[in-house]
Parts: sequence; C-alpha cells; structure tokens
Amino acid sequence: MRLAGMASNRGRNLMNIADRAPGGVEFAAVLATDADAPVIEKAAKRGIPTEVVEPDPNEGRRDHERRVVDALSGYEFDLVCLDGYMRILSDTFLDAMPTTLNVHPSILPSFPGEDAWSDALDAGVAVSGCTVHVVTDATDEAGNVIEEKIDAGPIVTQEPIPVYEGDTRDDLKNRVLYQGEFAAYPRAVKWFAEDRVRIDEASGGVHVDGDAGGEFPTRRVISHDFVADLRYGENPHQDAALYGDYTAEEASVVQGEQLNEGSKVLSYNNYNDADAALGVVREFDRPGAAVIKHTNPAGCATADALAEAYERALATDPQSAFGGIVALNRECDARTAERIIDSFKEVVVAPGYTDDALSVLRERGNLRVIDVGELGGERTRLTEKALVGGRLLQERDLQDLTRDDLEVVTEREPTEEQIETMLFAWKTIKHVKSNAILFATGTETVGIGMGQVSRVDAVRLAAMKADEHAEGKDADGAVMASDAFFPFPDGIEYAAEAGIEAVIQPGGSKNDDMVIQTADEHDMAMVFTGMRCFRHD
Repeated sequence: MRLAGMASNRGRNLMNIADRAPGGVEFAAVLATDADAPVIEKAAKRGIPTEVVEPDPNEGRRDHERRVVDALSGYEFDLVCLDGYMRILSDTFLDAMPTTLNVHPSILPSFPGEDAWSDALDAGVAVSGCTVHVVTDATDEAGNVIEEKIDAGPIVTQEPIPVYEGDTRDDLKNRVLYQGEFAAYPRAVKWFAEDRVRIDEASGGVHVDGDAGGEFPTRRVISHDFVADLRYGENPHQDAALYGDYTAEEASVVQGEQLNEGSKVLSYNNYNDADAALGVVREFDRPGAAVIKHTNPAGCATADALAEAYERALATDPQSAFGGIVALNRECDARTAERIIDSFKEVVVAPGYTDDALSVLRERGNLRVIDVGELGGERTRLTEKALVGGRLLQERDLQDLTRDDLEVVTEREPTEEQIETMLFAWKTIKHVKSNAILFATGTETVGIGMGQVSRVDAVRLAAMKADEHAEGKDADGAVMASDAFFPFPDGIEYAAEAGIEAVIQPGGSKNDDMVIQTADEHDMAMVFTGMRCFRHD
C-alpha cells in the first residue's frame, strides 16, 4: 500500500510510519502547507517526494483543496494520512481522494478541540489518549466549518494514556504522542494495508477483520496500579516497583497482607519466589507445603497433616532451603510454624494463620508472614513475559493428569502406589525450571534437578541431590518424572543406577523405542503422558 501524507509542521507521526513501514506501506508523497515546515526536510532525507501548497489568504477553502488535489494527482496512493494538518477538509478534497485518516490527541468524543491536552487536565480525568479516525466533511455548502462535525468521523482505533497527578500540558502531550499516537496510527495503517478495514458510512461504524475480543485479541490494553517502591530489583543496583491488578480474583501475594509489622517489606525476589511457591501448593487438594528457592521447588510434599507435609518438603534439600520461601495450602498451625522457624526462611505464604502460629512466627523478626486469604477463586488463565519491544502471552499450564491419561509402554506395569506418586510428581515438576527431572516417593520429593541444558545432567543432579542432600530418604525405589521426553537412553541408565523403579515422561522422541527397551532391561515401569510441561520462566 502507498500513502500520501499531509502535515503543516513536523509530521512526526508520518515519519514514524515511514520508518516503521507497518504492513509494508511506503509513502508516495508528503505534502505540507508551509515551505518551511520541518516535515519537508525530514521526508526528503528519507527519499520521499514532497509537495508544498501554501494557502493564499485571498482564496477560499475549496480553491486551496483543488490545488492540493492537483499537486497530488501525479502520485499513486491508496490512503491519505493527516498529521497536524491544520486545515479543515471539505468534500472537495475528500471526494477526490481515497480514505483519509487523522489522529486526534484525545479519546474522542471527549476533548475534540485544538488543545485536547489542556482540556483533559482541566477536566481532571485519569485517562486520556488518542483516536485514529476517518476524516469526514465538516463544512456546509458554502465551505463554512460546522464545529460539531470536526473529528467526528468513524473511529478506527484508540489508545488510552494515563494522566498522572502533577502532569503539565507538555508532559501529557509528549506521552500521548510517543506512547499513544506512535502506537495507534501505525496499527491503523497496518490494518488498512492488510485490507482488514470495512467502513460503514451509513452507520458511521468501522469493522476490522480479526479484531474481535477473545483470549488473544489483536490488541491488548491493561491497567495496573502502583502499589509500592521496592528496595531494589533482582540486584541492588536495579531499581524496582510493584504494580497490582485489583480485578484479580485469584489469591495473590501482591494483595496478600503482611502480618508481622516491623519486618522488612517483600523484595522483588521475594515477590517472585512467593508467587512461584503459591503456584506449587495450589496444585494439591491434600495438605501441602513447598519450599522455593529462586522460583524453583527445593522440596514439595503432601500429607495428612500440614506439619508433616512441611517436614517432608524441607527434608528433600534442607541445604538449598536455607533462606528460601515456604508456601502452605492450609491455614498455618502452631506445630507447622514451630518447624518453619527451626531454620532461616525469608517468607511464609499461607491462606491464614492461627493466633498461636502467628505468635511462633513472630519470634523471627525478619520473617515475612503473608496471608493471601482463601485459595479459591478462578485461576488466571493467561501468563505473560515481557520482552524488549513486546510481550509473550500464553495459557497457564493447568493440565491435571489422571490415571486414564497415562499410557504404560513397558513390560512392567506401575503399581497403584507408583501411579499416585507419578501424578504427584507431575503436578510438582510443572513448576520446576526446564530441563527438569524430579524424583519422588509417596507424595514427597526426594531429589530435583532443574534448569539444566541437557536432560541427562538434570537426572544426574536429581540423583546427587537425593544421595547427598535429602534427609531420611533416598532415590531407592523412587519414581522419576521428566518434563519432556528423553532424547537418548542415557538418562534412564543414570536413573537406574540411582535406584529409580518407575518413570513418567511425555514420550514423543524418535528414540522412544530405545528408551523403552532400556527401561525394560532395568525392569522399570514407564508411562507416557502425551504432553510435556516445560517451564522456562
């Protein structure tokens, strides 16, 4: 698609579109109403042909527009883009041209005037923004301007921009331009370039193909409120802050109440780890506990009693649990609290605490005690990760395997106890960084190998953890879970040496037959899930 741009001054939106070329567009020409307008030089530097049609004080609106049409008649283009074009257009121009777009610095129909930024500030609104709209005739038959018809054409897209306390006109103007218009105008142009826009002139509506809502809409607008400045980010030289989404119904450490006044507030890493820990224990219906370090489980267990679950989770790797985060899925009682304070922990997260438990936990002055409330409520279905220049969104991994989902692929069948352990291990390994291997017995972890760049190294790490760090348990007779398939049999060989007797893994490797054969040679039971559970964040 080729564009004609029209401006009276800098034409910053036009140059932004030229530089970004949304949808592969290019400018056929840029026209200005002033020979000294900076947009002329900027366009020329980009190799864009330029035209100047200065208005004569003695000529009428329609006469000037005829000269503009004549100046553009030698160029081929499919869309006209206005940017600070300080003249109201009539049907003389609009009827002779393809669709013409303009961007206005407010969320129309609010603040349609020439100084929308000051109008927004005077009105005390919390949100302003910009609007890309189709330009329609705002004049009568004599060429006189009809004020209520200015900027009243069909709206193509809008971009909200927050108004902050203490904003000046220039603050808001710059934010609307660089954060709002620089996003909205290229988006609209791209839609036209992709032939996705349908304008209903009768109703004044615009339809964009594929721009319907849904889980992954074509444009995502979110608003989070500032909660607090944090002491620092991941490292002391990095500044950080916390923002909250108060529409979230799911239990959250962001909205959790810190119950031990006088202790330090949560740090960036504390929030990150506590969120990860809460995600692990929410997987289980039975009383469960997890100890997290650097967003990875150092140990996890369920049991009939919460204190027992915590003891078993801690025993997986008490060395790595030092300075970690504890998460519980039941109200913390005094017995559990007494065990928690036996070693140094940073944070405890739970859906409530008994008075006796709080008395115990408060003995550790710098232990942050967070009450997140009931763990019920619909879980947020999407997770996201910020990238430079964008964001990744995906569905949260909410898979919940049952016995019926397991395909036995070895000669040896797993026992009912092993199947129970497999399902526990699968729920837990979903929260371990890839490549991930997890050893478990009953419903407790024994050794965890996480974040390795090869799967066999993850097996060796889990075996080492079980052999050297676990207290009162080992890998002999344990179940091994793998978050993805084994590309080679060597992982099974190392697992057999460690004492593993059953394996749960996705399957799907081209070497599955070799892996299954190796398991059979070591008299292991193995099941395939048919799905993996990578976790890279």
